[in-house]
Amino acid sequence: MILLGIDPGSRVTGYGVIDVAAKPRYVASGCIRIDGEDLAQKLARIYAGISELIGEYRPSEFAIERVFMDKNADSALKLGQARGSAIVCAANHGLPVHEYAARQVKQAITGNGGAEKAQIQHMVTALLSLDAPPPTDAADALAIALTHGYARQGLLTVAPKRRGKPSRGGRWRDFKPDC
Repeated sequence: MILLGIDPGSRVTGYGVIDVAAKPRYVASGCIRIDGEDLAQKLARIYAGISELIGEYRPSEFAIERVFMDKNADSALKLGQARGSAIVCAANHGLPVHEYAARQVKQAITGNGGAEKAQIQHMVTALLSLDAPPPTDAADALAIALTHGYARQGLLTVAPKRRGKPSRGGRWRDFKPDC
């Protein structure tokens, strides 16, 4: 089974393709680079690039990193739009779409949810027996694909979303909304 992992970005979108028939095996990785274009052209380039990858590698499933809100709302919006373009492309090709939080990917690949990019590169290189580490965006995409492969095999448990608010002690408590 071929899996396509995507690390979305409005300037560089990383991709990683693995085969998980038995043991995860590297197929391809790289980056879709998008420079000097307006937003609509960037999103179209992401869509076209992913469409080419789907046509070439014929993946069975698609995995992508979930968006997270950082300090810069504008960057998060652009990232969300890049993700949207990638997700629509996968959906239009009939692929099931699976999403993973960055922390979840880091935990699955390195055992540390706060791992640095270099640690991800190192572990992806080791897990896929690569001769050299891939570029960071490609390594992140391969890590996303590997995480989905582990989830498919039942080697990764996906924690349910928590409902509620943290209490003063930092623990979660259930609550029922009024609406």
